[in-house]
Amino acid sequence: MLVTLKENLEMAEKGNYAVGAFNVPTLEAARAALEAAEELKAPIILAHAEVHNELMPLEFIGPILVELAKKASVPITVHLDHGTQFDLIKQAIDIGFTSVMIDASHLPFEANVREVKKVVEYARKQNVSVEAELGVMTDSTIGGGESYDDSDKGDGIYTDPETAKVFVAETDIDALAAAFGTVHGIYLEEPKLDFHRLQQIYQGTGKPVVMHGGSGLKEEDYTQVINAGVRKVNYYSYAAKAGAEAVKHYVNHKEHIFYHDITAVAKKAMKQNYQRAIEIFMN
Repeated sequence: MLVTLKENLEMAEKGNYAVGAFNVPTLEAARAALEAAEELKAPIILAHAEVHNELMPLEFIGPILVELAKKASVPITVHLDHGTQFDLIKQAIDIGFTSVMIDASHLPFEANVREVKKVVEYARKQNVSVEAELGVMTDSTIGGGESYDDSDKGDGIYTDPETAKVFVAETDIDALAAAFGTVHGIYLEEPKLDFHRLQQIYQGTGKPVVMHGGSGLKEEDYTQVINAGVRKVNYYSYAAKAGAEAVKHYVNHKEHIFYHDITAVAKKAMKQNYQRAIEIFMN
């Protein structure tokens, strides 16, 4: 069933778990995530990232995701991830997405607030939830953009709890993506998560916290961030990597190869990876 992000995260709050948000830039990825959720009878979020729009345009994948969610036997939110362009965000809402993320975190605070309020105003009319980001979420050099060395920069890249409280009050968002030590992509070294900061953000804002860069952590890290207020975990890179590694193994051990078989191999591997992630998030 198709539900809003707010509805999905309210259930997560009551159950003290996190909902997995899976970027699905291909039909195989979408089916893998959906099948994993239905077999485990777990809610999930099917997400289309703006950065994947060149790979799979929103106008193609969007209606498919909405239709898959409507027919699902478990609660599914269809979400636009890291939207920076208002026109694309509006397009996702008009297609039927039940959640959008406006990412204006690269802008100064007041400009960020202004952009978020613009999206909230439009989304509320359509009963669509809004996620926004405060702080600097960095990328690894694998599966992301540039790496970031924060060893001599103090805590300036992290979300400030007091600023987050003001940000949420001014924007009235439904979920806050906070920076507390995770990165997008594949981890090149063990992450240093600031659990105390996370808990302060959660308690101060009274809103569900979203963890971006949610792949590749230790199981105990997931448990700790969920207990500290994370209710949505963005998870993609390691599932995509699992699919690619399965295809690589298949290609290296098969004499005759057909494209449709490769997609099936990738889907099976991603599904298994998603299932493991869901089990950890729901534990």
